[in-house]
Amino acid sequence: MLQTGTLTIGPRTLAWRETGAPSSDVLVWLHAFPLTGEMWNAQMDVPGWRTIAPDLAGLGGSSDHDGTPDIADFARDTLALLDHLGVGRVVLGGLSMGGYAALAFHHLAPDRLRGLILADTRSAADTPAGRVARETMLGLVDAKGASGVADEMLPKLVGSTTHRSRPEVVTNVRRLIESNSATGISRAIRRLRDRPDRTPELSTIAVPTLVIVGEEDALTPVDDSRSLATAIRDATLTVLPGAGHLSNLETPDAFGGAVRSWLRGLA
Repeated sequence: MLQTGTLTIGPRTLAWRETGAPSSDVLVWLHAFPLTGEMWNAQMDVPGWRTIAPDLAGLGGSSDHDGTPDIADFARDTLALLDHLGVGRVVLGGLSMGGYAALAFHHLAPDRLRGLILADTRSAADTPAGRVARETMLGLVDAKGASGVADEMLPKLVGSTTHRSRPEVVTNVRRLIESNSATGISRAIRRLRDRPDRTPELSTIAVPTLVIVGEEDALTPVDDSRSLATAIRDATLTVLPGAGHLSNLETPDAFGGAVRSWLRGLA
């Protein structure tokens, strides 16, 4: 049964959803930009696992930090939530921006990881052209808000098969984007723009890692995921046909099946 909760951190609120028994092994999902933890609803019911999906700072039901936004804010909040819930080591999964946050978590607290799932993401920082594109997106948010971001990003966020055959997914992604405030989206863009390059740290990842990517992902193509899997010593690569960048939403059964199969192999 899906439950929701909130944690007060000083003046801030951190919201999350969860399923499963408190005594179970723990799987944590970190969501993509510019969505919310609700994007993981189809992956919340994992037999034998307690599954937790927070709304990252400034998005969904979570308020943001004061000061300059940093991708590590997401990792620190996740640690604070796990401490609050009395949870030790976890399998941590993230898609796109959530993958950047998962790598930031590994940088801060590798001892809290039992495994990693990196979906439709990369380790490198933004290129100069990518940073320019982020600046353009910031201007779009100022001018047209969340709906403008949805208009701009939807053609890239989901694959051609989904656009053609699963219009309800496109509608749901738009709803999730438009549920966020312009301010929250803007600060997330700054976190993405300024995130560090984690590529040199990939060789230090000492836990089993599942790398998942949609075959039609135009934002973080299959080659990016192949590079991740090659650089991480104990990594498995799964490519999902018919899925774009939001592979867990576009092909939830295939995504969930890959995750469950991999989890069964964890020691």
